[in-house]
Amino acid sequence: MIKHFLTLEWKQFLRSSYFKKGIFIKIILALFVLYFSAIAVGLGVGVFYIIKKSMPESDPLQVVCGYLVFWFLFDLVFRFFMQQLPVVNVKPFMVLPVKRPVVIHFLLGKTVFSFFNILPLLAFVPFGIVLMANGYSSAHVLFWLTSLFFITLTVNFINFLVNKNDVIFYVVLGVLAILGGLEFFNVFKISVPIGKLFYALYNHSILVLLPMLSCVLLYVLNYKQVRSGFYLDDAVSKKIKAARSTDLSWLDRFGAIAPFIKNDIKLILRNARAKQVLMVSVMFLFYGIIFFGNERYQEMPVILAFASMFITGGFLISFGQFIPSWDSEYYKLLMSQNIKYRTYLESKWYLLAIVVVISFILSTPYLYFGWKTYGMVAAGALFNIGLNSVITLFGGALNRVPVELNVKAKAFSNMQSFNITQMLISLPKFLLPMLIFYIPYKIFNFEIGILALGLSGVLGIIFKSFFINQLEKVYQKGKYKTIKAFAEKQ
Repeated sequence: MIKHFLTLEWKQFLRSSYFKKGIFIKIILALFVLYFSAIAVGLGVGVFYIIKKSMPESDPLQVVCGYLVFWFLFDLVFRFFMQQLPVVNVKPFMVLPVKRPVVIHFLLGKTVFSFFNILPLLAFVPFGIVLMANGYSSAHVLFWLTSLFFITLTVNFINFLVNKNDVIFYVVLGVLAILGGLEFFNVFKISVPIGKLFYALYNHSILVLLPMLSCVLLYVLNYKQVRSGFYLDDAVSKKIKAARSTDLSWLDRFGAIAPFIKNDIKLILRNARAKQVLMVSVMFLFYGIIFFGNERYQEMPVILAFASMFITGGFLISFGQFIPSWDSEYYKLLMSQNIKYRTYLESKWYLLAIVVVISFILSTPYLYFGWKTYGMVAAGALFNIGLNSVITLFGGALNRVPVELNVKAKAFSNMQSFNITQMLISLPKFLLPMLIFYIPYKIFNFEIGILALGLSGVLGIIFKSFFINQLEKVYQKGKYKTIKAFAEKQ
């Protein structure tokens, strides 16, 4: 049966729209994999000698154990945002004589063979080999590596739970926030006892049972959670909720694009995932406090330019990256109507621009840090309206992963429609404002850098019609590919 599942997965992969992506994207993805793999191997080989040289009186293994807690915390956060959880279309199997446990075990087993589980091994195994080459007990090192492998799988299954259960997500988030606060404010260094525990995994090989048991326990919890919803009734039944009417007649002044803006606002108000995305954009308003209130970053103005873009661009980034995926369930209907693509794209541009303006108004308290800081925030807002909005809409033409609005939304924990391609498309959003600011700043001064960043946004606004025309051509060219991709079930 497992062999049959693998055959079906292979056919689905070959026949999907994602297999037909451009060769350029595939090459970039391969280079990213090789790059991170090389970094992991280099880190594993070199960290022992780096520690030995910088701290000759310290035990490198003990030092590494002291920082492993941060490694696994970063691993969990990185997985949460980047790892695409495996999916099996279970509805066809529910009416066939296939045992549910087999399907569920296959689904959970797919998570084990993720690159995110292999990457830590590329760092830990070379480090273990270096330890053995420098006189550490081979048996103890092997048991220690085995423990780290099972801890990695434990993190993998925690991520699976967090992505599938809102309660667990908020519990994990709360625990991490409390422990991180205690560590940051030096109330209690949680990393110290956990570091000793990691070192104990080397000294006492029998403790390898603890990571094994935690891995098994998390696997069982995931199994029970998936099984609890593995019923045909849950898969095909529709929950009916009373619709709320909202008076948006004031938007009629926008003319032909008004119906689309109304539709997006209703989507945000009625869909849990979209509402939480809006909440994320509100959180971005406080992003600048991390940088503007820290003296260390005052000597790195390019980082401040990066932060200023985020303050007013939270909605543009969090909501805009899913355009047009938000409309995936009725995209075919939209494309069959007598609607100009330009009108559709303009409505999205105006929605993003309006929210950026509102965010800029709400960012007025940044005047506390001085006029230069507020000027940078203003320049970032102009850049977001003029150029980032266009880059975001262009990225939407390449992002053909549907967002299913009729499923139970877990906006924070459900990373549906987020993928590595989208991350590559997002790079210009972050790097371009830094570059536009940095070059005039180095040649002239800080004020000229801000002026250049702001003027780039003004030019984007002036040439909006030209950019929209070019975007329309790109969307028209990929129209049927997008419709086909949105019709695929994830």
